[in-house]
Amino acid sequence: MVFQSDTYSVLLVSASEKLNTAMTSALPPTDFWPVRTVRSISQARRLTLENPFDLVLVNSPLPDGSGLQFCIDVCAESESGVLLLVPGEDYEETYYEALPHGVMTLSRPVTREVLSHSLRLLCAVRERLRSVRRAQSTVEEKMEELRLVNKAKWALMERRGMSEDEAHKAILRRAMEQRISKKEVAERIIRSGEAP
Repeated sequence: MVFQSDTYSVLLVSASEKLNTAMTSALPPTDFWPVRTVRSISQARRLTLENPFDLVLVNSPLPDGSGLQFCIDVCAESESGVLLLVPGEDYEETYYEALPHGVMTLSRPVTREVLSHSLRLLCAVRERLRSVRRAQSTVEEKMEELRLVNKAKWALMERRGMSEDEAHKAILRRAMEQRISKKEVAERIIRSGEAP
């Protein structure tokens, strides 16, 4: 991969030493760091509770299950890109079960080239999830600001007998005069019962 300023943290869940060695060599530290390797789903669950990972790679089967439900849970509970490697005979069924949950599935054996391409796709998925989360956070922040400003307007209307338009203009004026956000003005009004 071309060097990038950010690296992707990786959780590799696999009981196969051979695959672990192959995967580790396919994850250069310039692009993937840190890489944590565990041998069971229970260990993986503990780690994902402690730290978020950008990428979660699961080699099925594992000593304590197939790993499919773990992959589905990770997709539902985090923004991690998830790749499940399964034996060739299990691929079709697993693919169709995993797909609706956002789990990428690969059939084993897998070539280094296919694995490399899959990792790049997984990184692209992770970036898409990051941008969606940033957009969602922005919308949530705007909604919170709107809720607080409306609450402050109602407080001014009740306490000072202002119209809604007058209360809104008073909040905007104070925000401009004090060079603070409308949200900060609204919080002060709500907290102290003051009027601009």
